[in-house]
This record gives sequence, structure tokens and C-alpha cells, in this order.
Amino acid sequence: MSDSDTHSGSEEFDPAVEGEVAQPDFDHLTGILTDGLIGALGGLVGTAAMSIGLFVASSLDAFDMASFGILADLTGLDVLFPTNAVALGFLVFLGGGMVTWPLLFAATAAYLPGKTFAIKGLPYGFVLWTGFVLAFSQGIAGGTVTLALYAVLTLVSHLAYGFTLGAVFDYFSDRPETLV
Repeated sequence: MSDSDTHSGSEEFDPAVEGEVAQPDFDHLTGILTDGLIGALGGLVGTAAMSIGLFVASSLDAFDMASFGILADLTGLDVLFPTNAVALGFLVFLGGGMVTWPLLFAATAAYLPGKTFAIKGLPYGFVLWTGFVLAFSQGIAGGTVTLALYAVLTLVSHLAYGFTLGAVFDYFSDRPETLV
């Protein structure tokens, strides 16, 4: 070392480049769990919004809540609890709305049209509606008006699901990107 060198051996080397800000690690288990909880929360809020629309449709005889019993039948839960098949079917419906659909939304949101997650949720809700409108149409009695009311109210319910799911994602979007 020369006499003009002011660096002492006790100082630590700082590798940080000026202008870079360290981001918290969200690529670890805690970050992944946090992302999962955000998705589940978004799904819960979205399913609550959709359920309001379905309850309105049910009160107008345009949707039969007993249709949720089909989900309990498909999963075999109606055998374990035969008196509560509709309630168990709704819990399966809620589970899908909190786990499956938010996960798919998180994976496909980059490819959906719109600038915010809430706007991207609208076409996502429409895509989900296309399956729902066919699968849950059993038990719809009445004529063309009832069927049209069923289609419109379930569409509005699914648009509400997609919008509120995306709105929750928007609310928590200030978090750094994850590696998942």
C-alpha cells in the first residue's frame, strides 16, 4: 500500500451501486405465501360480490341455489353430509373462487386486455361465465324471459367477480414482482 491510500483494512467493501434500491425478498416462502393469501383474499371478495348477484337472481327465480348441490355430488361430499348438500356445494364453489380461479387469473393477467387488474378482470369474468352459464342452468324453469334473466344476471355476477378480484390485486400491486 502506498502512503496516499486512505483505505484501511477495517472498512467493509460496499458493493451497492448508487441509484439501486434493495427490494425485499418476495421469492422466498414468505413471499409466496403472501401472494397466495392476496389471491385468496381477492377470490373471497370476488365470490362475495358474485354471490350477491346470484342471490338476486335466485330471488327472481332466475337461478336455483340447489344447483350448488351438484358440486357436492361431484366431489362425493353429499355422501358424508347428505342433509347439507347445497351448503357443501357452496363451500366447494367458494374454494374454487378463492384458490383455483385467482391462481389462473394471476397466471393469465398479463395476456388479458386492460391497464389495471380490475379492468383485466372483466374479460376474465366473462370467460368464467361461459362455463358457468351452461353448467348451472339445470333447474331453470320458465320461459325465454327467465332464461334471458338467468343469462344476464349470472353474467353481471361474473363481471363483478372478475372486477373485484382484479381490484384486490390492484390494491396490493405496490408489492415487488415475485419469481413465481
